[in-house]
Amino acid sequence: MFLPVNKTEMQKRGWQQADFVLVTGDAYVDHPSFGTAIISRVLEAYGYKVAVLAQPDWKSADSFKTFGKPRLGFLINSGNVDSMVNHFSVFKHKRKKDVYSPGGRTGRRPDRAVIVYSNRAREAYKDVPIIIGGLEASLRRLGHYDYWEDKVRRSILMDSRADILVYGMGEKAVVEIAEALDSGIDVGDICWIRGTCVKSKEADIQEGDIVLPDFESIKNSKEDYCKSFALQYRSNDAVLGRRLIERYDEHSYIVQNSPQPPLEREELDHIYSLGYERTWHPSYEKEGGVPAIEEVKYSVTANRGCFGGCTFCAITYHQGREVRSRSKESIIGEIEGFTKEKDFKGYVHDIGGPTANFRNPSCHKQKEQGMCQNKDCLFPKPCSMLEVDHSEYMKVLEAARAVEGVKKVFIRSGIRYDYMLTDGKNDFLSTLCSHHVSGILKVAPEHVSDNVLRNMHKPSKKVFDEFCGKYKAVNKKLGKKQYMIPYFISSHPGSTLDDAVELALYLKKTGFVPDQVQDFYPTPGTLATCMYYAERDPFSKKPVYVAKTIEEKRLQRALLHFNKPENRELVKKALKSVGREELINVLVPGKYRR
Repeated sequence: MFLPVNKTEMQKRGWQQADFVLVTGDAYVDHPSFGTAIISRVLEAYGYKVAVLAQPDWKSADSFKTFGKPRLGFLINSGNVDSMVNHFSVFKHKRKKDVYSPGGRTGRRPDRAVIVYSNRAREAYKDVPIIIGGLEASLRRLGHYDYWEDKVRRSILMDSRADILVYGMGEKAVVEIAEALDSGIDVGDICWIRGTCVKSKEADIQEGDIVLPDFESIKNSKEDYCKSFALQYRSNDAVLGRRLIERYDEHSYIVQNSPQPPLEREELDHIYSLGYERTWHPSYEKEGGVPAIEEVKYSVTANRGCFGGCTFCAITYHQGREVRSRSKESIIGEIEGFTKEKDFKGYVHDIGGPTANFRNPSCHKQKEQGMCQNKDCLFPKPCSMLEVDHSEYMKVLEAARAVEGVKKVFIRSGIRYDYMLTDGKNDFLSTLCSHHVSGILKVAPEHVSDNVLRNMHKPSKKVFDEFCGKYKAVNKKLGKKQYMIPYFISSHPGSTLDDAVELALYLKKTGFVPDQVQDFYPTPGTLATCMYYAERDPFSKKPVYVAKTIEEKRLQRALLHFNKPENRELVKKALKSVGREELINVLVPGKYRR
């Protein structure tokens, strides 16, 4: 049964009052790929009454009174995706579709949804606790660079007027908050819970706390901004993490408590076993449903966290670097459930997560000693302590293939090929090519210039070339005609036009035609965004070249799609600007060269 989305549904359950009203910028989809579904079901499992207020009218406070005054509080998120990313392309153009809204229609949520919703909730009921969370809040928990306004903004906890911010994967923290509120503790006194940020009128500096550069400093000094980011990055670990304190003025501080430990296997298994309806609320049927479900409905989230360390990815800041995974039994149980659904055609779309072929912590010391603060597990090359083993994942995939009613199991999450190449014990590549590729494997080298790859913390081009050679050889041995489509990022910090030309020549030489080129999008919480704003590496302090003008971004992107006729003038302009006119005859289609 879906959780109530209006007062009538709430009353049918016999409720006079909800304990929590969960406000979200997405349509209500009760599927474990949606954070709203997980948090609401976890609270329900602990006996709390949760009503879901999905995509409310934010132009007044009336919608926030739909269920009446919640007994314990409002829980607010923007949805699965940051509302600004949801609304705008990297070129700041309005998007024409919102896959998290009914029928894919736009305009169903405001910009900066967490701030708007929180202020409306406060207007509706001044004395009701407000707890914000989800990706938008998590990545803006402290002072941060905002690409859309091109300035450093203060913690979203300040602008939202909320009481508590939950960062990271919030299941443990939100239950602890619920229990504290339910026991009668005033929300202003709930200041100790790990994985949360709170406001304070006093610094209250304790032994071991880390005092960050104050907000005025990071707003006015890129050096201080980098210092603050580096301190946050190194403290984002459940073992080594400390309380962080960011000052705003004499009587205004944000205190970030240390991170929650990652959920262990039994806890993940429990969360993904809760009674999800696994589809959108029936009220959306007349509008055609919610498009976002299509890609994930028959996919399985098998793990959380990522030790890959890509600088452009926010997973490190949100989920953390320690990997945890679900048991084989839990995963197979979910897939067996697929086969009972009338719409299931026998195809499991994915068994993965942030990185599909990560199942366990990268080395045995992490649970006791935490993640290394000053080095990555895979960059610049795999660490000597790295424990590489695909055997457990291969057993999961084998069991999934054997489920009655399953025709094919795909892997669509990213695969770290450098990690895979390090495995000398198991032939995972052969398993992948034999059973889990549908003719085309999508991989993400992201670039080929070693200059750019260093700033991405990605393996060198030589490693990608080695993988390409082995992929081709394995498919030849299997007698399969299977191909590869690489994903690339243009205009990433460190990438010059010369680097973009190098990538274009590589594509020309190899015959790769990129299926998708993503312009680097500076979103809060990533190391690459810090580089973009500060034009330096916050750890080495070395300067980093950044393509900031729309014109250069267009030129770099055009070079990656040099074969498209509509890009010919941009490609010629790019080549001329770097003195490489001799390449016009190489990269510009023949009949368009003049």
